[in-house]
Amino acid sequence: MLMPNRTKYRKPFRLSYEGRAKAGREIIFGEFGLVADSGCYVSNRQIESARIAMTRYMKRGGSVWIKIFPHLAVTKKPMEVRMGSGKGAPEGWVAVVQPGRVMFEIGGVSEEIAREALRLASHKLPVKCKFVRKGEEE
Repeated sequence: MLMPNRTKYRKPFRLSYEGRAKAGREIIFGEFGLVADSGCYVSNRQIESARIAMTRYMKRGGSVWIKIFPHLAVTKKPMEVRMGSGKGAPEGWVAVVQPGRVMFEIGGVSEEIAREALRLASHKLPVKCKFVRKGEEE
């Protein structure tokens, strides 16, 4: 699973995923990409699941670039604990994805294979996504 080696704070504030993404809006490495149409937190497990779905369909041909990384720790309190008494313990890691962000890029395969691989990956993610070619992204 993806996670940072170390962070400055153990229990960070929540970050907003509203509005348009400032960075990561262009396809740089590959020829095709998966762009987020909505904002959401994407967990490290969901990123890994999408990666496996893509590479399995492509039969490990071509290249996959993951353009998001789960830097943000998410906390959760234990079950059946009353309100108050501080913030819960860190539970998992998430990537903050805003609309317009290129999440995955694919290169070295045909458009049909790339389109189907990214469609399979999009089913593993909690955000609405669309397929784009290099130079078409907004």
